Amino acid sequence: QVQLVESGGGLVQAGGSLRLSCAASGSIFSINAMGWYRQAPGKQRELVASITSGGVTNYADSVKGRFTISRDNAKNTLYLQMNSLKAGDTAVYYCNAAISTGVIKIPNDYWGQGTQVTVSS
Repeated sequence: QVQLVESGGGLVQAGGSLRLSCAASGSIFSINAMGWYRQAPGKQRELVASITSGGVTNYADSVKGRFTISRDNAKNTLYLQMNSLKAGDTAVYYCNAAISTGVIKIPNDYWGQGTQVTVSS
């Protein structure tokens, strides 16, 4: 009943910027915490940034000062503004959210399909 769809990924030069979006749709009662994860080739999936329903944010040290996570609760949408991109940021970025549906109010974890971000040197 619930889907998360990421968009905004692509190919960008080092030093450039990208803005990722994650739109949640379906039978949504409420969305709790949301976050962005990424997985680079040959590496483990890692948390990039998270944000609570109240707007409290947390960032991985590797992106602190360069990335900004935000959300529009009215639109059920999560964003990740990525500035000063580096080659090391190349990865598939996944949206994650804890969501309670209108039918089953117990929160469940949902994942988007991922969007590729490639940063060229």
